[in-house]
Amino acid sequence: MAVTTYRRTWTLDDRAESVWHSLPVDIPADCPGLLVTLTIPPVDGAVIDIGCEGAGGWRGWSGGARHTFAITPDAATPGYVAGELEPGTWWVVLGLHRVPVEGVELVVEAVTGPVSSVPGLTEYADATAAIAVPARPPRRTLPASAGLKWIAGDFHAHSLHSDGSTPIANLAALGVAAGLDVLAVTDHNTVAHHLELPGLSDRFGIGLIPGQEVTTDTGHANAFGEIGAIDFRQAAATWVTEVARRGGLLSINHPLGGDCSWRHPLPEHPRLAEVWHSSWLDHHWGGPIAWWQAWGLDTIPIGGSDWHNPTSLTPPGTPTTWLAVDASAETPAELRAATLEALSAGRTAISTSYTAPILVRADDELIALNAPNTLVITPDGTRHPIPSPHHRLPATPGPHTVITHTGQFLSTCT
Repeated sequence: MAVTTYRRTWTLDDRAESVWHSLPVDIPADCPGLLVTLTIPPVDGAVIDIGCEGAGGWRGWSGGARHTFAITPDAATPGYVAGELEPGTWWVVLGLHRVPVEGVELVVEAVTGPVSSVPGLTEYADATAAIAVPARPPRRTLPASAGLKWIAGDFHAHSLHSDGSTPIANLAALGVAAGLDVLAVTDHNTVAHHLELPGLSDRFGIGLIPGQEVTTDTGHANAFGEIGAIDFRQAAATWVTEVARRGGLLSINHPLGGDCSWRHPLPEHPRLAEVWHSSWLDHHWGGPIAWWQAWGLDTIPIGGSDWHNPTSLTPPGTPTTWLAVDASAETPAELRAATLEALSAGRTAISTSYTAPILVRADDELIALNAPNTLVITPDGTRHPIPSPHHRLPATPGPHTVITHTGQFLSTCT
């Protein structure tokens, strides 16, 4: 067993130089485990993140959710990837998210050798096993184009693999109870959770979409697909090209989301954006639509609850993103693949919830459901009255929105 200890006061100068700093740890051949502990004094204003990069690639991220983690060949703390500890130089990565004016003294201890108990693992496994499959609400069938069907999804949710409060199994249960067919699990700066998704998808009968929230202090983006970890420490422009190169899809998250608002410069916009995020609490406020118009209406809109815990702003499925997918897709695996294809093609609609008023496209028509006495606004600003609960109008290219006479947004459709 070997112990590597770093004790240092980190200052605003360090934060100005870079948000992220890496501390080397030597991993010998046949190492049975790595246990890392970060000690932060109780200093007001100090928010420090932690993660791990192995000699062979990224191994996981805790952010500020936990301050100790372990990695062994067979098991790892949630948020980290288990497997052989390849010999060479590893790195404990610190994120200086918030540093007080007077600085903060941090102690990092890395122990190589046998790990008697992997932090967080037993509790996670016990909680997962205890979660039952809930009943699904009556399925909502929406008019669709020939060969397609509409399915319900949510493209932003977190588990104990990052700063969520619950195992992925509970996310799946919440998704099923909300009527969802697919749910993207988008833990921060890690792909450790992807290993669980196929088995839990089959167990709960819901397509769990592999995602990761690429997270920085100047903006977040969700990367969808089984594409490996995207390096959040690189310039955001590289996320766009790298995700595309690997066959995934990138979406700008909550672009008007408080201190998480999108502020990265991009020479090329990704095709997706989380236009409708749970932080849009007052739908009379037109800010998200204004951002979408300014960013470019060719951007495919999606929605996300960003669920972390029971105190989150909205539950999974609020808002609900609807996708027109291949009508033959039935199994969770088929739904996952069909979902990514529908996103890429731009076949989306968003409603406040699973049962809320909705505007959908079916062949050469737009159909407004459960939205009487409202208005449909076309891309050129033309307004069409919706007099009845089931109203059809000719479809035109581009995105459309449904609003009430008071200006409250009810639904969007591309």
